[in-house]
Amino acid sequence: MKIALDPTPYHHSHSLLEFPKVVADLGYKYMQMTPHPDFIPFYNHPKADDELVGQLKKACTDAGIEIASILPVLRWSGPDEDAREAAVRYWKRAIQIAVDLGVSTMNTEFSGRPEKAEESERAFYRSMEELVPIIEREGIDLLIDPHPDDFVEEGLAAIRVIRGVNSKNVGMVYVASHSFHMKDSPLEIMRAAGDRLRLVHVADTMDHHASHGLRYITNPPGNPVRVHQHLKVGDGDVNWDEFFGGLKEIGFLDREDTVMVSSVFAEDENADEVSRYQLDTMKQYVQKVSV
Repeated sequence: MKIALDPTPYHHSHSLLEFPKVVADLGYKYMQMTPHPDFIPFYNHPKADDELVGQLKKACTDAGIEIASILPVLRWSGPDEDAREAAVRYWKRAIQIAVDLGVSTMNTEFSGRPEKAEESERAFYRSMEELVPIIEREGIDLLIDPHPDDFVEEGLAAIRVIRGVNSKNVGMVYVASHSFHMKDSPLEIMRAAGDRLRLVHVADTMDHHASHGLRYITNPPGNPVRVHQHLKVGDGDVNWDEFFGGLKEIGFLDREDTVMVSSVFAEDENADEVSRYQLDTMKQYVQKVSV
């Protein structure tokens, strides 16, 4: 298992090519590349040309770290057909960038709309028909997160949709800070996913169902919002013994093809301290459940 840092907290304080050194200085050996305006921005065509990709690869080598995963977020399940077709084209370039960087793991979201779930599912499978042959040919692990406010939000439902693709190269991401939107317990979802679960994001969140649904109040009541945070471990309600214990039970912690990512976005002003805390805490939990 690779333990990686998501450098999103440093997007406004450092340039893209500075990320590898930042990650190395914080004690990590791996980095996850998330949407960035100079790399693969949200919903739009990748902006990295071959020269920049080469510079990023060299910066990683110079810093002594590796890119464990690349996370594009593109509208490949969007119910708008023009946007879906564009997203497939963007995905093809994103996959080529991953190949050129020597990265075999990509993770993403379903990126559809919950109010148009049936249309979004049709769009998703239409995109996968075109992309799966490329993914399989290039040896890419494509792992998908059931994100809040998507056409698939629940963990077990996500496993069914992923299973329907019928490709061993397509699996699941479990984002701990989405736990309270996924309906079933982390352990139940992990057991059902098995070896389809190959990447997790470690960040805490509060249970918005707590206090009889009044932990968070939106005005007017009934707004169709999805509340969650990406806090450091211990600042929310995620059951971390269950989370790490479940990963141990399904063999996630002992495999070479799995990635564990620190993805805290709520404390940019303390990013260095929080990133080091996350690394130490993840290692402690891994050791705890492994003895």
